[in-house]
Formats: sequence, structure tokens, C-alpha cells
Amino acid sequence: MKDRTLSHAFAFSRRALLAVGLGAALTGAGVARADTPLSADDKALVDKAAAYLQGLGGMKGRFQQTDYRGGVSNGDLYLKRPGLARFTYDPPYGLLVISDGNTVMVSDPRLKSQTRYPLGFTPLSILLAKKIRLDRGVVVTRVDRFTDGFAITAQDAHHRRQGQITLTFGQEPIALREWKMTDAQGRITDIRLTDFAPANDLDPNLFVIPASSTQR
Repeated sequence: MKDRTLSHAFAFSRRALLAVGLGAALTGAGVARADTPLSADDKALVDKAAAYLQGLGGMKGRFQQTDYRGGVSNGDLYLKRPGLARFTYDPPYGLLVISDGNTVMVSDPRLKSQTRYPLGFTPLSILLAKKIRLDRGVVVTRVDRFTDGFAITAQDAHHRRQGQITLTFGQEPIALREWKMTDAQGRITDIRLTDFAPANDLDPNLFVIPASSTQR
């Protein structure tokens, strides 16, 4: 899999973004904002976040997705960097999202549909890229600090009006807790992680995309 940068995370279809809980479509007219230069301390946190994401291996946990309408869904998440991921949504939604390192499949049993996208053109590339870069093709617009963590907000450097992503981390030790995608209309989809912990014995079959005659 080719190295991907965060900038690839902002440009694909709304259905795929919503299905993996990483946000709404980043299209349409938005409002540009003036940048405040990052301090040395801010840059140090950005580097810390990038190093942490780069170091993730096998991981598993639960997630709770809240969409911009307030709808809530839950499920299980499995990651194995680089390239592999699986989101299994609880009933009644039943969505299944799998990345096999090259392709992301979104399966909706209620619609009896299976849709596929290149991994590099979906937001999953943020977490699954072979080389994670938060300093190329990306503008980090702000760094926020909390009592027990920090958050980084970033935009595609070439499509500044198309939305943004905020990654929230806990500290001591650093851990990814949440991400939010905000589209050009200000609509937010939020994913919160619980019990997100190392898992070095994940079954390789978790990341195998099944064949289907309903692809489109």
C-alpha cells in the first residue's frame, strides 16, 4: 500500500464517510478562517500524536457514533496497522465496514448492498496509512489542551473550505479517544472509543472482504 497523507481523508463519498462513522461529505461552500501560527508546544503535541498513531499495531475496542442529526449507533472496532480495519455495527443497523489494506467495503444488510472504495480516498487512511504525516498536505488549524489530554484540528491544505477533522487524545499515556468530522455546512459526526486497547492476536479473517453479487 502506498504511503498516504491526511489530505486523502477529505475527498470521498458521503455514504462511505457516514458508514465508517468518520463524518459527512466534505463538499459545498464553507467558511474559511484565519490561521493562528502554532507554538513550539503545539507542534510538539502534533508530533506526539503522529508518533502515537504511527506506533499503533493491533487494536480493538468499542465505539459510539453520533451523527449530525443526533442519531446514535454502537459497535466493535478492530484495527491492525498498516491497512486493516473492521467496524461491526450493532443491530438494528448491522452495517459492516472492512478495510483489507487496499479497499474499503461498506455492507448494508438492510439495503442488501455492498459498496467498495479505494482505501486511500477514505478517512480510514488517517489511521491506517503506512506512514502517517500531519505535516504534509495538511493544515493544523488549532491545538486544544484539556486537563487530561489534547485535541488537534486539521484541514486538507488544498481544500480548506471542505471541512475539518478533530482528533482527541488522552495523556499519560497517550491514547486516541475520539474523532469528529465537520463538513462544509458545519454538520458533525462524532466517534467515541471505549476499551480501545492493544490486541496482537486478531484473527486475519476479520479483514477479509467477502465476495458479493450486490456490489455497485
